[in-house]
Amino acid sequence: MFDIQLNSFVRRVEQTNELKALIKSSGAKLSRKGRSRNWRLQGDWQQFEAIIESAHMKDEPSWQWVIEKLNSYKPKPQMDDLVAIVKSNPAITLQKLIAQTDCTVVEARKAFDIADWE
Repeated sequence: MFDIQLNSFVRRVEQTNELKALIKSSGAKLSRKGRSRNWRLQGDWQQFEAIIESAHMKDEPSWQWVIEKLNSYKPKPQMDDLVAIVKSNPAITLQKLIAQTDCTVVEARKAFDIADWE
């Protein structure tokens, strides 16, 4: 469960009610911190992915900072996951693996090495 602080949420976002409804429909919890203008978004990665995907479809420029905030919490893939991807798709290139999983070059090379030795 992640807990993200969204400072000045209502002032930064246009069509606030639409974004609030989108967040609520994903199952994440959006709440105001006391009487301040700061808000808190709580949820797991699957809920954040749903919010990101729906927000991209609306194409509202003021929502971009929320999308970037949520993307910063994207979990890094484990080495076992990278090795499994390489094994299931032996023709995958280093660059495609990096683009697909957002891993580093070092992690991708290590996954290729492990897959070759097993």
